[in-house]
Amino acid sequence: MDRDEEKKMPDASKIINGKKFMWDNVVYESKKEAQDTMEKYKKDNFEVELIEEDKQFLLYTRRVVTEIVLEGEPPPA
Repeated sequence: MDRDEEKKMPDASKIINGKKFMWDNVVYESKKEAQDTMEKYKKDNFEVELIEEDKQFLLYTRRVVTEIVLEGEPPPA
């Protein structure tokens, strides 16, 4: 396989519609497989984008922080 045929590593993150999405580090062989996984992410309250690059299917996800939980004692005043 020459250099032109080698598949390049997908971007670790992408900005889509002004929002940063992170690649889930899986290259899906079929669109169906990617869509099945996409549904699981959506059930866990992730925003998900399916990207097709070089005949590969990639999922980019993001989750909006809706609650911040602080643990431990507050610092002395």
